[in-house]
Amino acid sequence: MNHHPAGFETLAIHAGQEPESGTGAVVPPIYQASTYKQDGVGQLRGGYEYSRAANPTRTALEECLAALESGTRASAFASGLAAADCVVRAVCVPGDHVIIPDDAYGGTLRLFTRVLERWGLATTPVPLGDLDAVRAALRPTTRLIWCETPTNPLLGITDIAALANLAAESSVLLSVDNTFASPYLQQPLTLGANIVVHSTTKYIGGHSDVVGGAVIVQDADLAERIHFHQFAAGAIAGPFDAWLTLRGVRTLGVRMDRHCDNAERIAAVLAEHPAVREVLYPGLPGHDNHDLARKQMRRFGGMLSFRVAGGERAALEVCEKTRLFTLAESLGGVESLIEHPARMTHASAAGTPMEVPADLVRISVGIENADDLIADLLGALA
Repeated sequence: MNHHPAGFETLAIHAGQEPESGTGAVVPPIYQASTYKQDGVGQLRGGYEYSRAANPTRTALEECLAALESGTRASAFASGLAAADCVVRAVCVPGDHVIIPDDAYGGTLRLFTRVLERWGLATTPVPLGDLDAVRAALRPTTRLIWCETPTNPLLGITDIAALANLAAESSVLLSVDNTFASPYLQQPLTLGANIVVHSTTKYIGGHSDVVGGAVIVQDADLAERIHFHQFAAGAIAGPFDAWLTLRGVRTLGVRMDRHCDNAERIAAVLAEHPAVREVLYPGLPGHDNHDLARKQMRRFGGMLSFRVAGGERAALEVCEKTRLFTLAESLGGVESLIEHPARMTHASAAGTPMEVPADLVRISVGIENADDLIADLLGALA
């Protein structure tokens, strides 16, 4: 799946991060500069003039992310939603139509329905695993299919290659939110997607200490449109945020292996627990799209959700009783988190056809000792 001459873990440490020429520093420095001296009018030293357009620390992160996603260019943003907003405005104009998942992340749903619809964008939620339903939802004004896989929080899996083929046949662009998988587990551009979006806050940063986003593409014209919109609207990653994210990405491979190890063990235990009605994890053989996940992902990730047999009240109690799993939003950090999506991350979907089950608990499995995490969950379920 990786088309680069170097292995993923090598790229994560070296792509865009050669020792700095002036000092030999092995870690890219933080260029906390807003503007740059010009050697003459319009004569830029190193290609930098103003940090909204480009900053050397951000460039290092962008070059690394482009390599990890098998893209040609990346743009680093202030947040994942800033990245998503830029993609839509670079690709669409008012009056255009976008197909979105019927189980989209709550923040994405809010962006499309409460912000971009007011801008003049039309959206249709569709189960993206049903290609006939996607075809039926296409309009002459459709410009973009927005995909999430695995989805948040129901852990649905979409066939990226099949959706990419359908999009190409229809002259529509396919954008894939790859946040849950990370580029270590899945590379949508190699499967035919046009655009990859990340909340780098999550697995790429990996330490719950920085908010950011990224867009990666292969097509040069599309990359330039995205860069222009970012430059014009200004939703850039600051140099310290870019540096923190780059520090996190260097250990992405080893962290993801541990996240996956722990999540696979926890999913197996929860699947046998009498207080658990259902476990949603693509690594379980009983998952609807287990075989597809095996085909397009390296492993199955560190995110899982489960439905509690006792209903909403019991689900809330589980969230409040854990000790190692911290009750908090977000995901992808080294520490384990637990949350109630219906009342927290996906509250914006309440009362719509896209609302999530009230008995659902979502966990972001960290890299702690797996036995300790299992004991914590069993205690909360008791």
